[in-house]
Amino acid sequence: MKIAIIYYSATGTNHQMAKWAAEAAKSNGDHDVRFRKLKETAPMEAIESNDAWKKHYQETQDVEIVVLDDLDWADAIIFSIPTRYGNLPSQLQAFFDTTGGLWSKGKLVNKVVSGMTSAQNPHGGQETTLLTLYKSMFHWGAIVAAPGYTSEELFKTGGNPYGFSSDGGVDDLNEQSKTSITHQVKRTISIAESIKGGMSKA
Repeated sequence: MKIAIIYYSATGTNHQMAKWAAEAAKSNGDHDVRFRKLKETAPMEAIESNDAWKKHYQETQDVEIVVLDDLDWADAIIFSIPTRYGNLPSQLQAFFDTTGGLWSKGKLVNKVVSGMTSAQNPHGGQETTLLTLYKSMFHWGAIVAAPGYTSEELFKTGGNPYGFSSDGGVDDLNEQSKTSITHQVKRTISIAESIKGGMSKA
């Protein structure tokens, strides 16, 4: 399977979540995994005004920026993004605004997609952010692979059926977080394998 892990992270939380997702994808079979970040569109004065943001921005300069070919190439896509007032971060929306060419050619149909998110506090917009992400996926004709309540780990970690979500910063992530992310990735890959296998037989 070809799996794209795409993230945006200002201070490192979603970067760590995406790294765990990539590790899970690589350990779950002989899969080809691309690890990509969204292009930073915030002005430098905003980045430099926040020490944690500036530090993370500098530390991740070597991570490749996602391009449209990554979407075209992938069988499964996992997004990890923070919430912005219950909505998508502008960096992801700006990228989505460039996907019209792929969409019009049917290149995004049947991609299997799952999402993860974070906010600094419980009920900080995590669920609406993931539902907003999935609305775009419905327009693509993609298959949404939400975790549902398919693992007891989701109850232990306070997870929700839409996708893993953190209610703190990078230091609040733990082994239970990693376990929930791993389960979500495995479920996404399993669904993608079923979709691709069914299409090859059709």
